[in-house]
Amino acid sequence: MSKISDLEILPSNFRHEKEFLKSNNLNTWESIHKLNDMNISHLLQKKSLCTESRLKKIRAIALFIIELNLTPHQAYLLLHAGIGSLKTLSTLNPYSLKQKIGRLERRMGVRTKSDLNQKVLKDWIKKSKDLV
Repeated sequence: MSKISDLEILPSNFRHEKEFLKSNNLNTWESIHKLNDMNISHLLQKKSLCTESRLKKIRAIALFIIELNLTPHQAYLLLHAGIGSLKTLSTLNPYSLKQKIGRLERRMGVRTKSDLNQKVLKDWIKKSKDLV
Protein backbone atom coordinates (compact mmCIF):
# COMPACT_ATOMS: atom_id res chain seq x y z
CA MET A 1 0.00 0.00 0.00
CA SER A 2 1.59 3.22 -1.13
CA LYS A 3 1.74 6.09 1.29
CA ILE A 4 2.90 8.47 -1.40
CA SER A 5 0.55 11.37 -1.75
CA ASP A 6 -2.64 10.68 -3.54
CA LEU A 7 -4.25 14.03 -2.94
CA GLU A 8 -6.20 13.41 -6.13
CA ILE A 9 -8.67 11.41 -4.03
CA LEU A 10 -9.86 14.68 -2.54
CA PRO A 11 -13.02 16.03 -4.18
CA SER A 12 -13.19 19.28 -6.10
CA ASN A 13 -14.46 21.21 -3.06
CA PHE A 14 -10.96 20.69 -1.59
CA ARG A 15 -9.27 22.17 -4.68
CA HIS A 16 -7.85 25.23 -2.87
CA GLU A 17 -6.46 23.16 -0.03
CA LYS A 18 -5.07 20.52 -2.40
CA GLU A 19 -3.22 23.09 -4.53
CA PHE A 20 -2.01 24.97 -1.46
CA LEU A 21 -0.67 21.82 0.20
CA LYS A 22 1.13 20.80 -2.98
CA SER A 23 2.63 24.26 -3.45
CA ASN A 24 3.92 24.23 0.14
CA ASN A 25 5.60 20.85 -0.30
CA LEU A 26 3.00 19.10 1.85
CA ASN A 27 2.35 16.53 -0.82
CA THR A 28 2.70 13.31 1.17
CA TRP A 29 0.30 11.86 3.69
CA GLU A 30 3.17 11.73 6.20
CA SER A 31 3.79 15.47 5.97
CA ILE A 32 0.08 16.26 6.29
CA HIS A 33 -0.23 13.86 9.23
CA LYS A 34 2.46 15.81 11.09
CA LEU A 35 0.54 19.11 10.92
CA ASN A 36 -0.76 20.31 14.25
CA ASP A 37 -3.42 22.95 14.93
CA MET A 38 -0.78 25.71 15.15
CA ASN A 39 0.65 24.72 11.76
CA ILE A 40 -2.83 24.79 10.27
CA SER A 41 -3.47 28.26 11.71
CA HIS A 42 -0.18 29.45 10.26
CA LEU A 43 -1.09 28.01 6.86
CA LEU A 44 -4.45 29.75 6.96
CA GLN A 45 -2.73 33.10 7.34
CA LYS A 46 -0.95 32.49 4.03
CA LYS A 47 -3.96 31.48 1.99
CA SER A 48 -7.42 32.79 2.77
CA LEU A 49 -9.19 30.45 0.33
CA CYS A 50 -8.30 27.45 2.48
CA THR A 51 -10.56 26.66 5.41
CA GLU A 52 -9.53 25.32 8.79
CA SER A 53 -12.18 22.61 8.80
CA ARG A 54 -11.13 21.30 5.39
CA LEU A 55 -7.45 21.23 6.35
CA LYS A 56 -8.35 19.35 9.53
CA LYS A 57 -10.39 16.86 7.49
CA ILE A 58 -7.43 16.28 5.20
CA ARG A 59 -5.24 15.79 8.28
CA ALA A 60 -7.77 13.23 9.62
CA ILE A 61 -7.56 11.32 6.34
CA ALA A 62 -3.77 11.35 6.60
CA LEU A 63 -4.00 10.14 10.21
CA PHE A 64 -6.06 7.12 9.18
CA ILE A 65 -3.72 6.36 6.30
CA ILE A 66 -0.54 6.58 8.38
CA GLU A 67 -1.65 5.26 11.77
CA LEU A 68 -4.08 2.53 10.63
CA ASN A 69 -2.42 1.75 7.30
CA LEU A 70 -5.66 2.33 5.38
CA THR A 71 -6.00 3.21 1.73
CA PRO A 72 -6.97 6.80 0.95
CA HIS A 73 -10.43 5.60 -0.11
CA GLN A 74 -10.96 3.72 3.16
CA ALA A 75 -9.82 6.76 5.17
CA TYR A 76 -12.13 9.03 3.19
CA LEU A 77 -15.00 6.60 3.76
CA LEU A 78 -14.42 6.68 7.53
CA LEU A 79 -14.33 10.47 7.55
CA HIS A 80 -17.57 10.78 5.63
CA ALA A 81 -19.24 8.16 7.79
CA GLY A 82 -18.73 10.57 10.69
CA ILE A 83 -15.51 9.22 12.17
CA GLY A 84 -12.93 11.98 12.36
CA SER A 85 -10.44 10.68 14.89
CA LEU A 86 -8.86 7.54 16.31
CA LYS A 87 -10.63 8.22 19.60
CA THR A 88 -14.04 8.19 17.91
CA LEU A 89 -13.20 5.02 16.00
CA SER A 90 -11.98 3.31 19.19
CA THR A 91 -15.39 3.76 20.86
CA LEU A 92 -17.26 1.87 18.15
CA ASN A 93 -17.88 -1.81 17.66
CA PRO A 94 -17.72 -3.48 14.23
CA TYR A 95 -21.50 -3.67 13.96
CA SER A 96 -22.08 0.05 14.65
CA LEU A 97 -19.24 0.99 12.28
CA LYS A 98 -20.79 -1.15 9.55
CA GLN A 99 -24.12 0.60 10.20
CA LYS A 100 -22.53 4.06 9.86
CA ILE A 101 -20.90 3.07 6.58
CA GLY A 102 -24.17 1.53 5.37
CA ARG A 103 -26.08 4.73 6.19
CA LEU A 104 -23.53 6.74 4.25
CA GLU A 105 -23.88 4.43 1.25
CA ARG A 106 -27.67 4.66 1.32
CA ARG A 107 -27.61 8.43 1.69
CA MET A 108 -25.27 8.73 -1.27
CA GLY A 109 -27.09 6.05 -3.23
CA VAL A 110 -23.87 4.15 -3.98
CA ARG A 111 -22.18 1.01 -2.82
CA THR A 112 -18.52 1.30 -1.87
CA LYS A 113 -16.09 -0.82 -3.79
CA SER A 114 -14.22 -1.74 -0.62
CA ASP A 115 -14.68 -5.23 0.72
CA LEU A 116 -15.39 -4.27 4.30
CA ASN A 117 -16.25 -7.23 6.47
CA GLN A 118 -16.56 -7.52 10.24
CA LYS A 119 -12.97 -8.75 10.62
CA VAL A 120 -11.52 -5.73 8.75
CA LEU A 121 -13.64 -3.31 10.77
CA LYS A 122 -12.69 -5.07 14.01
CA ASP A 123 -9.00 -4.76 13.08
CA TRP A 124 -9.39 -1.01 12.46
CA ILE A 125 -11.09 -0.55 15.82
CA LYS A 126 -8.48 -2.64 17.65
CA LYS A 127 -5.61 -0.65 16.08
CA SER A 128 -7.28 2.63 17.02
CA LYS A 129 -7.75 1.45 20.63
CA ASP A 130 -4.08 0.49 20.79
CA LEU A 131 -3.07 3.96 19.56
CA VAL A 132 -5.41 5.98 21.81
